[in-house]
Amino acid sequence: MDRTTRDSQAAPPPSSERPTLKTIAFMTGLGITTVSRALKDAPDIGAETKERVRLVARQIGYQPNRAGVRLRTGKTNVISLILSLEEEIMGLTSPMVIGISEVLAATQYHLVVTPYRTQGNALDPVRYVLETGAADGVIISRTEPKDPRVALMMERNFPFVTHGRTEMGLSHPYHDFDNERFAYEAVRKLVERGRRRLALFQPPQYLTFYLHMRAGFEKGIRDFGATAVPFNEVNLDNNLIEVRNAAETLFGGEGAPDGIVSGSGAGAVALIAALEAKGRRLGADIDMVSKEPQMFLQWLRPEVVTMREDIRLAGRELAKAVLARIDGIPAEELQTLSYPIETGDI
Repeated sequence: MDRTTRDSQAAPPPSSERPTLKTIAFMTGLGITTVSRALKDAPDIGAETKERVRLVARQIGYQPNRAGVRLRTGKTNVISLILSLEEEIMGLTSPMVIGISEVLAATQYHLVVTPYRTQGNALDPVRYVLETGAADGVIISRTEPKDPRVALMMERNFPFVTHGRTEMGLSHPYHDFDNERFAYEAVRKLVERGRRRLALFQPPQYLTFYLHMRAGFEKGIRDFGATAVPFNEVNLDNNLIEVRNAAETLFGGEGAPDGIVSGSGAGAVALIAALEAKGRRLGADIDMVSKEPQMFLQWLRPEVVTMREDIRLAGRELAKAVLARIDGIPAEELQTLSYPIETGDI
């Protein structure tokens, strides 16, 4: 056998070709079957071997051929995250995607984000996944008390998890933020600062977390002896210009609030602009407690009492839940709740 023949047999595939299991086998000195089983986290493959295989796979950018995987297993190795564009406005999309990706990075699954507008039919992207088999599991958000997406996926016995709860009498996986506790604690903090006339900048009424936030606000009003000032002209789905305009009317009218609870960090910025346009001083004439997913509001306007909703944590919890549901874990074991953290405590 001449040198040319020997080199052609020993050399790895050219770098321009897509890395395959054969590439990893060559670079690790392992058999192709061993490499394949290591990537699938087979229990009979040692931890050291698995780590060596995964390291090489990451270094060369190996990705399994999804078409081949689907033909062999019937699985896509895809998780579909269905998000509304309103969530991007509220600053929720990026940290949620990061949290989900952190969990999926250690698995064979890939994340596909499907955006939609709330003016459209929220069932359409769910139907697409179900009818085309485009994913092995789905993550949805902006849940409604009687959510048709949940009913449809449960009817089809399709793995899914919701960011938010429903009130359908059906047990399904979810991760949620305790908006009732947030609103209740926000009222308490405002009353402690001597505020008595309080307004709530709230979610749209058709979403489940409106019910939770409203319940906490109203309970706080009763328990701490405050008065609710109606502010129903806009909600968290309105754009910031609409929020500012409505808030200027609120702050400029008779019986204006001296405290406000904001369910959105982005919305709080519009509220601050409105009250200052009316000559009211934040921290002197009026106080505000706001929920926020990041810490920007606390840094920019420390007069605002901020309470953090950890969206990155939510992403991780949602990813773990949908993977567990794919593996057949009962829905009742996949229901988690996170709680507001005053950012000064972080």
